[in-house]
Amino acid sequence: MREYHAHDIRNVAVVGHGASGKTTLVDALAYVSGSSKRHGHIKDGTTLTDHTPEEIERGYSIELGCAFAEWMDTKINLVDVPGYLDFQGDAIAGVAAADGVICVVSAASGVEVGTIKMFREANTRQDPVLFVVSMMDKEHADFGRVYQQIKDKLSNKVVPVEIPIGSGAGFRGIMNLFSRRAYIYKPKSSEYVESDIPAEEQATFDKYYQEMIEAISATDDALLERYLDGVEIGRDEAIHGMKEAMKRMDLYPLFAVSAEHTIGINALLTELVQLMPSAYDMEEIHAFKGAEGDHTVEIHAIDTNPFAALVFKTHTEPHVGEVSYFRIFSGSVSNGQEFFNATRDHVEKMGHLCVAQGKERMEVPVLRAGDIGCVAKLKNTHTNDTLSTREHPVRLFQIPFPEPVVSFAVHASSRNDEEKLQPGLHRLHDEDPTFETHYNSETHETIISGLGERHLEVTMAKLRRKYNVTGELTKPRIPYRETLIGRGEGQGRHKKQSGGRGQFGDCWIRMAPRPRGAGYHFSDKIVGGVIPSNFRPAVDKGIQEASARGILAGFPLVDFEVELFDGSYHSVDSNEMSFKMAGILAFRTVSPKCKPVLLEPLDEVEVRVPDAFMGDVMGDLNQRRGRIMGTDSAGDGTGALVRAIVPQAELHLYATDLNSLTHGYGNYARKFHAYEQMPGEAAQRVIADSAKNRKEEEVEA
Repeated sequence: MREYHAHDIRNVAVVGHGASGKTTLVDALAYVSGSSKRHGHIKDGTTLTDHTPEEIERGYSIELGCAFAEWMDTKINLVDVPGYLDFQGDAIAGVAAADGVICVVSAASGVEVGTIKMFREANTRQDPVLFVVSMMDKEHADFGRVYQQIKDKLSNKVVPVEIPIGSGAGFRGIMNLFSRRAYIYKPKSSEYVESDIPAEEQATFDKYYQEMIEAISATDDALLERYLDGVEIGRDEAIHGMKEAMKRMDLYPLFAVSAEHTIGINALLTELVQLMPSAYDMEEIHAFKGAEGDHTVEIHAIDTNPFAALVFKTHTEPHVGEVSYFRIFSGSVSNGQEFFNATRDHVEKMGHLCVAQGKERMEVPVLRAGDIGCVAKLKNTHTNDTLSTREHPVRLFQIPFPEPVVSFAVHASSRNDEEKLQPGLHRLHDEDPTFETHYNSETHETIISGLGERHLEVTMAKLRRKYNVTGELTKPRIPYRETLIGRGEGQGRHKKQSGGRGQFGDCWIRMAPRPRGAGYHFSDKIVGGVIPSNFRPAVDKGIQEASARGILAGFPLVDFEVELFDGSYHSVDSNEMSFKMAGILAFRTVSPKCKPVLLEPLDEVEVRVPDAFMGDVMGDLNQRRGRIMGTDSAGDGTGALVRAIVPQAELHLYATDLNSLTHGYGNYARKFHAYEQMPGEAAQRVIADSAKNRKEEEVEA
């Protein structure tokens, strides 16, 4: 492969809803350009960028994949990203690594929720977007319907540049509005015949051509003046006008293809080179200067500038280890060169510098500014790390990955898996930042979290395949707590005589509630020497030990105070252990008198939902014992915000239910709010379940 400079590099993320044809399109672009020697198919598991066992088995993208097409002396880096929302982390990472976006829309299914979310992501990043209506050869394909959907649901700035000749089984070619020529393809071949516009298509062509010229002219005063004067806008002028309008997000060109039969792929490659900005064209980005990041500097895609790159994806392969995919934003890097990981203050070496063509990696001597590459076996480099030089350390802005919304407890299936479970989970987190794991010390469970049930199911499949660890997923236990709402007093007396020296401890205590969050407080009110001072702390220890096991359901007792006010001792048989036991017995005697209640954790939930679904969402939250705190406009025209306080126990798999309720258009964020007293009926269910679980554990023991 030849060396490419920033002017000759196009970095393009291919996005869209799941099953819209993204992966097949990437495969076709690489194949028709000659950069890939085989045209793969999803059903055969042979596409370039869907190559992991999990992707082949399921038939859809799970991780982002990198490929490239060389066309017109230009390298087009293609980043194929997942379409299903459970894997949106990789989709966002792919867009962050690119300078422009191909938004793929199925000619049969039209605009779906994944299309909308990724189009908004591209707009947020101010990336140029090019729409492709894919699968024009499929049954029910309708270019005009999809075009109207894009205008209605995404942007009225979309304008066709290529229009199809026929559809479904009759799709046989395209008409290019720039060249004003038709390209009729041979059956099941990328070969075509260039011709004049067919007579039966002339009216359709004229309609769309006029629409395109008017749209381009409206974005440029000089072109508009010429258009109004009746001067014809030439091909090169139209292409230049479209490219400049795309940079400003004033226009979004629309194309039509059949990637499976490679119809329209040649023309799309040409337009990607002509319309998408080069890596050099993109505006400067900002990075934090130095490892500490005390101020920012501008970064531009110039070979002679200091090296700066961002790791946007980490993929683990058997017998290879971690493969780090990075985008170079400044400078160049050579094979075998050392670089500085400014994020972790660590020096690494590019042992085998490569570019990826799907699962294949081609070693290269050098990569220039603006290019995308990968390297294996870095010692301490992970996703979102910045690679730079020791002399000019910088830290690039990190990719804002979405927060996990679904959690499960995971248990090793066998004793042999227990030791390998935690290391395997942590390696999977290094590979996928949207997958998180932690140990909950209150419930004594390992918790894993992700973007959806499908995300976690696939992650557990990776755990089995890569690390030979099998885990079982269960609903996480809720960290309930107990507290008191009444007062009481009583005695704890421990006496044991078994021959020889015995045990004796006797104490009287008062218990009372404290304000929520005030914690536990012990006060010594002993007057005189009824209990020696060196034994009194043991009473405190006993009470704390007993309170950790609770009263009602085995959950810790919180926010209460204890007053030790009387007792007695034996000069020979009393000791610290005796008074600790007396404290435990006193707690067990007095606490039931103090009206113990169950506390449950509540989360503050903010749901973003289209207006049409707001009533359904609010009704669902009410059924979950939620308190609606208010509603507001989302502020960006995407619908409404619903704020509520909801018990954690009612939020397990809420993301799945919300997705179903809103057809994928709703999303939510949550954060801990407070502990509050649980309603009586709900508390009784928890107490009964806890008693049942304890009996089962006793039987198993």
